[in-house]
Amino acid sequence: METALAIASGFAHTLWRVVPITLAIAAAFSALSWWSPCNEGKPWWKKNGLLTDIAYWIFIPIFTRYVRIGLTVLFTIYLLGITTSQEMIKLYDHGHGPLATLPLWLQAVIFIVGSDFLLYWTHRVFHRGVLWKYHAVHHASEELEWTSAWRFHPFNLMLGSVLVDVIFILAGISTDIFFFVGPFTTFTSAMVHANLDWTFGPLKRVVASPVFHRWHHTKPEEGGEKNFAGTFALWDWMFATFYMPEGVRPQNYGIADEKFPANIGLQFLYPILH
Repeated sequence: METALAIASGFAHTLWRVVPITLAIAAAFSALSWWSPCNEGKPWWKKNGLLTDIAYWIFIPIFTRYVRIGLTVLFTIYLLGITTSQEMIKLYDHGHGPLATLPLWLQAVIFIVGSDFLLYWTHRVFHRGVLWKYHAVHHASEELEWTSAWRFHPFNLMLGSVLVDVIFILAGISTDIFFFVGPFTTFTSAMVHANLDWTFGPLKRVVASPVFHRWHHTKPEEGGEKNFAGTFALWDWMFATFYMPEGVRPQNYGIADEKFPANIGLQFLYPILH
């Protein structure tokens, strides 16, 4: 009973943090996409698949939190030899590794830059072979909006952002930084998926913009195999995957499979059944 209450409390705490951030993002991008849209059309609250997007915005934060904790516990037991609850609490409170002694602000900078670099490469891997079927869940939305930002298959998350988080935690990054980095990551992810005609001008090869990332969501022949970075377009410029043609805007989004399911549950099963 106590375990069930603790889990329920954790769910409520996670959603309580997500809701105000989501409402603020919704208000901001409603105004900004009306003022400066990349693609003309209906507003985000009238898009097809909105209920599926909302389901992901509820499921993903909870899934990420508990899988991150579970994987951290698993790896610390086997790699660091931490087996007692007291040692585990100490790990989460103070870190355990070469980065644990650094100031919190520096840990946050290292995490933001380092995790984005690793995610650039994992993102490229998920565009290849059998892993694409899992990542296709994220690309399936044909009406790309900020609400599409958290459309990820759980397996994609486990081998992507969650695993990267665990690597940095094991390297000594304090879990306290997630209180600051979490909202930043949520905002930037929503921003690059938003319907905004922003390229960031002279910084377009440094920072990922909405136009930059919207090209990534087009078909492969249009630019979908470019622009893999989530935060820093610099990685794409460095590794020759940058694509943002002057005077042209992406128009068509989605994947080739016209029978891709709209329901979140069936989307989870899609890579297994196809």
